Amino acid sequence: MNLPLQISFRDIHKTQDLEDFIRSKTEKLERICDHISSCRVSVEQPQKHIKSGSPYRVRIDLTVTPAHELVSKREPGQGNIHEDLRTVIKDVFKGAENQLHSLVEKQRKEVKTHKRREVENVEPNE
Repeated sequence: MNLPLQISFRDIHKTQDLEDFIRSKTEKLERICDHISSCRVSVEQPQKHIKSGSPYRVRIDLTVTPAHELVSKREPGQGNIHEDLRTVIKDVFKGAENQLHSLVEKQRKEVKTHKRREVENVEPNE
């Protein structure tokens, strides 16, 4: 993997298994787009006792050359309260994959663009 990856954990026990899982998901992003210049993944559990939604915050910041910044995130309170951390990470990476696919299509000009129509100057009828 050539991609510079930064993984940060806050208020969550860091395990090698979890870090390897994030690295494998990042490698998949790199297969989609080889112009990623940096990837930062932060995983947090800001609240221990939450009444609804997932207690985890996961954020992925991607920098894609020439000058694109992509962010995929899941905030606490979103999703299901019973989702485990791996599921939340997987969902956030899926969002990043979708954004990358869209960006790659635009860069390859595979997305159909519509030409702007010129609007004629029409005087209102009196």
